[in-house]
Amino acid sequence: MELDMTKGRPAGLIFRFVLPIVAGNVLQQFYNMVDAIIVGRFVGSQALAAVGATGTIMFLIIGFMTGMTSGFAVLTAQRFGAGDIRGMKRSVGNGALLAILITVVLTVISTAGMRGLLRLMNTPEDIFDEAYRYIWIICAGLGANVLYNLLASFLRSVGNSKVPLYFLALSAGCNVVLDLLLIIWFRMGVAGAALATVISQGISGLLCLLYIAKAVPLLHPEADQWRLNALDSRNQISIGIPMALQFSITAVGTIIMQAALNLFGSTAVAAYTAAGKLQTLATQPLVSMGQALATYAGQNSGKGDWGRIRQGVRASVIMSSVYAVVGGVILVLAAPFGVRLFVSENLEQIMGYAQTYINICVLFFIPLGLIFIFRNILQGSGYGLLPMMGGVVELVSRLVAAVIAVKLDSYVGVCLCDASAWLTAGIFLWGAYWYTMRFVIGRPRKAREAWER
Repeated sequence: MELDMTKGRPAGLIFRFVLPIVAGNVLQQFYNMVDAIIVGRFVGSQALAAVGATGTIMFLIIGFMTGMTSGFAVLTAQRFGAGDIRGMKRSVGNGALLAILITVVLTVISTAGMRGLLRLMNTPEDIFDEAYRYIWIICAGLGANVLYNLLASFLRSVGNSKVPLYFLALSAGCNVVLDLLLIIWFRMGVAGAALATVISQGISGLLCLLYIAKAVPLLHPEADQWRLNALDSRNQISIGIPMALQFSITAVGTIIMQAALNLFGSTAVAAYTAAGKLQTLATQPLVSMGQALATYAGQNSGKGDWGRIRQGVRASVIMSSVYAVVGGVILVLAAPFGVRLFVSENLEQIMGYAQTYINICVLFFIPLGLIFIFRNILQGSGYGLLPMMGGVVELVSRLVAAVIAVKLDSYVGVCLCDASAWLTAGIFLWGAYWYTMRFVIGRPRKAREAWER
C-alpha cells in the first residue's frame, strides 16, 4: 500500500493521500472530545473545565513528541523518494531508538514538574486537583502516544496513510467504551477519561507495530541497524527537534493565552474548552493537508524535484482556502448545537463565551491553513529553522495579545490571541517559503549546503 508521490498529477495525489489523514486526525481528536463530552455531562462543568485547563499543556508535551516523530520520518521519506532502501531502513531503527530515549526523559520531567506548571498558569483552585490528576496520567502514558505517532509517521513516509487510520478507528471505539466504563460505571471522573485515552492510544500503536512487522518489510531495519548512527542521528535531530520545538513554542503561546483566560473563571474556561474542541475538529483538514505535504515534500526533495514541490504547494493552497471558507461557515452554524454536547448547566453563559470565540476564529482560517502548508513543505524538504521561527512569531503575537487582553480585562481580547498568531505566522511562513525556494534552493550546491549547516 506504499505510494510513490514523485510521479503523477500532484493535486490528485495529494487529495487522495490527505483523505485518510483527515479521517485519522478527526478520530484522534475524538479521543479528547469524548472525554470532554462524557466528563462535562456526567461529572459536571467544573470537571470539564479541569480537562480544558490542561489542553494547552497537552499541546505543549504531545505536540513536542508529535513534531519530533514526524521529523524523524522525514529522512525516511527522502530516502524512499531517492530509492535508497537500505538507508531508509537504517533511518527507521535510528529514529526508533532516539524516540525511546527522548520519551523516557520527557515523561520523567513532565510528571515531576506538572504541579508547578499548573500553579504558574493560574489554574483556578476549584478545578486544580482534578486538572493535575488528568494531565499527570496523560504524561505518564506518553509512550503510548509516541508509539502510535512514530509508526504512523513511518508508514506515511512511504505513502501509506490508510492503515494508521484503520487502527486509529478501532482504538477510537475502544476509547468510547472505556470512557463510559471508567467514568460512569466505576465513577473514576477525569482520571478515568485520562486512562481511557492512554490505553486506546497504546492499542493503536501496538496494532501499527504488528502490521509493520508482518506486512511492511520496507520498514524492517536489519539486525546491524538497531543502533544509533551518527550521520542519521544528526539528520533526524536537525529536522525532528526544530519541528518539535516549533510545536512547543506555539504551545507556550497557547499556555500564555490559557493563563489569561483562567483569570475569567471556570465558566469561561469550560466555554473555551467546548469551543476549542469544535474549532480543533473543524480545522483538522487544514492540519492534515500539512501532514500530507510533509511526505510529498520529503519524497520529492529526496529526488531533487523542486518544481514538482511548487506545483503541489499551489494545488494545496487552493484546496485549503476553499475548505477554510466552507468549514468556517459550517462551524459557525453548528456551534450552538455542538456546545450543547459538552455541557448541561450554565448553558446560556457558556454559549455566549463559546460563540464569541468561534465567530472570531473562523475569520482567520485561511492564514491558519497557510501555516500548515508552508511549514510542512519546508520541514519535509529538510529546512527546519525558518518553520521553527514561525512558531516564535506565533508566540510573540499571542503574548502581546494576551497582555493587552489582561490589561483591558477583555474576553474578546483573549479570543483574538489565536487570530493574531495565525495571521502573523501565516504571513511570515509564506515569506519564508518564497525566500527558501528562490534564494536557497536556487543557490549553487556548495553554497546551499553551507547555508543549511
